[in-house]
Amino acid sequence: MRDHGLLYRVYERRLTKELEAFDLPQHLGVIVDGNRRWAKAAGESTEHGHRVGAAKIVEFLSWCEDLEIPLVTVWMLSTDNLRRPPEELVALYEIIAATIERILEAGYCVRLTGNADALPAEIRAGIARAQEQATPEARLTVNVAIGYGGREEIVDAVRELVREHAAQGADAEQIASAISVGSIAEHLYTRGQPDPDLIIRTSGEQRLSGFLLWQSVHSEYWFCETYWPGFRRVDLLRALRDFCRRERRFGA
Repeated sequence: MRDHGLLYRVYERRLTKELEAFDLPQHLGVIVDGNRRWAKAAGESTEHGHRVGAAKIVEFLSWCEDLEIPLVTVWMLSTDNLRRPPEELVALYEIIAATIERILEAGYCVRLTGNADALPAEIRAGIARAQEQATPEARLTVNVAIGYGGREEIVDAVRELVREHAAQGADAEQIASAISVGSIAEHLYTRGQPDPDLIIRTSGEQRLSGFLLWQSVHSEYWFCETYWPGFRRVDLLRALRDFCRRERRFGA
């Protein structure tokens, strides 16, 4: 009888070794989709699905650290998600706050991406306290996208840019002239960071839903059928192998 666990570990080691010959993504985006469907298939509650999915995020980040991927953006709560039932959102807010604390405890640098005002005041305060205790130097920076929408991010960036120039006394024509691809990029939530090289989405859905809408113009995508709580290290390695085999031309 074959030891499937042993075969799995051998395959995982082979994939890891294969990746040593390639340059891995410097910024990896991940849409953690399928927590509720995983819970339903397992006969569990929606809250349980979110908790298992949150634990998977921390595990996933440890894999990224091992592979020396320096920047990961994790989409935990979209603007569309804010329309979910209040009882589900209450549990989600608590799970998000606890997950951010666990990420910080793991020694990673956390940067909130999106509209944190979407969270209750006490949750925001708890996250702020946790961030104050974080070590600024870390091998891995994690953008936690909360209350995030790609269209909203672009609108916020343009508004901030306009207000900035208006405060300096610029007229309408001067403000219009100041709006460019570069100036908008400087006001995004991810300002100062490289655009994502690879974006992973789980659960079989093959769409971005507005995730990093501006930044993903030259990103590679990798979709898998697995619900997020069931995502394995070997799935990440397969995604990276597929990414490394592609020829990126950036439109040229």
